[in-house]
Amino acid sequence: MAIEAVLWDFGGVFTTSPFEAFNRFEAANGLPRDLIRTVNATNPLENAWALFERAEIDRAGFDLKFLEESTALGHPVRGADVLPLLSGDVRPRMVEALKLCKQHFRVGCITNNMAQGHGPGMAASAEGASRSAAIMALFDVILESSKVGVRKPDPRIYQMACVELGVAPGACVYLDDLGVNCKPAAQLGMQAIKVVSEAQALDDLARLTGLTFPELAPA
Repeated sequence: MAIEAVLWDFGGVFTTSPFEAFNRFEAANGLPRDLIRTVNATNPLENAWALFERAEIDRAGFDLKFLEESTALGHPVRGADVLPLLSGDVRPRMVEALKLCKQHFRVGCITNNMAQGHGPGMAASAEGASRSAAIMALFDVILESSKVGVRKPDPRIYQMACVELGVAPGACVYLDDLGVNCKPAAQLGMQAIKVVSEAQALDDLARLTGLTFPELAPA
């Protein structure tokens, strides 16, 4: 089936991965590497992270529940200390790729986010929110977990995006930095790209779409 739409995750795709910030926080505070990811991966459907991304608890509830969960793993960390780590730096070449894709395909964003920070990208500052808003304005459709009450990897949120875009899953490419979120997309028939690096993701996207993404001129 010919490609008709490209669907994108936001954090870790258009911005640098929050995992890098998690690891810096862990190192600075004498915590085991990947502790935060381990907390997030434990009971992934009903933990603090999942509940907050579905807007079933508020910021204060996330703060306390994440503390409970991390304490159970032997290393107390407040959820309020984790939230500022979510904002990454924008990847300009990925944004340019989105602009080029938009000239040829329908484009949509499926993002697991929380009702905190500034805007859908959960930016830490108003300036960051402005940059995120400029990217978000390019999409034909945006699905935010905190607004629709469904989060990846639930297949329903991918199906919702396809319905809103008016395309079949088999006509879509999907990009995400988490394999667990790529799996249901692939099971629905999408061409899933796990974003390990910007260069790798754009190489894969070029192969699937037939587009050529030029290098950006040095700043």
